[in-house]
Amino acid sequence: MPINVRRALFTLVAAGCFILASGQFLAQTPATPAERIAALKQNLAQSQKQLRTYEWIETTMISLKGEEKARTQKRCYYGAEGKVVKVDMGEKAAPSSGGGGRGRVANRVIENKKDDMKEYMAQASALIHKYVPPTPEAIQNAKDRMKVEPPTAGKVRLTFTDYLLPGDKMSIDLDPAANRLMGLSVASYIDKKEDTVTLDVVTGTLTGGITYTSETTLEAKAKNIKVVIENAGYKPYAK
Repeated sequence: MPINVRRALFTLVAAGCFILASGQFLAQTPATPAERIAALKQNLAQSQKQLRTYEWIETTMISLKGEEKARTQKRCYYGAEGKVVKVDMGEKAAPSSGGGGRGRVANRVIENKKDDMKEYMAQASALIHKYVPPTPEAIQNAKDRMKVEPPTAGKVRLTFTDYLLPGDKMSIDLDPAANRLMGLSVASYIDKKEDTVTLDVVTGTLTGGITYTSETTLEAKAKNIKVVIENAGYKPYAK
């Protein structure tokens, strides 16, 4: 074989080895923040689309000063307009403490407190739905205020400041391989910054990699209120 031909073959083989080695190196290189955001947004959008074909049971537990006051269960599914429909399945009321000896004024005070709590819970519920599940649009709007923390314990954490409200913060934990949502935590407030509220969310995965909100815990320490919402029993929606 002529020397020039041998040199050409050697050069091609060396170049091929370099390209393969470079490909392996790139495959092992961690995803960039932009790539992680793009993959997360895609996963969230696909999951929300696929969840529209499922139904599930939502259990809500409300506690005041560490004592459970109410527990409700609802069958949930997506309606024709793309909104979640919730059908009451029953409610466990707080135990009655009697009260036969209370006067009208005392009973009125208690009823007013119940009304205040209902109003606050309505505000808290609205706040939860602003953050959970995170929407691709909100993540895109906050991406310039994002900090990526080094992977630890099998997770990559993305922290957004001023995510939806001035002074709030949301941290998202991702599966570093699939860039899939594993959980999130939020520090926010209702009306005033002094009225702080925290959210901790655990996610689950259905067949096909569908991500759903498994458990949400809201704590309003100033009000001594804790709300836990569990979603379980996912199955194809039976119309």
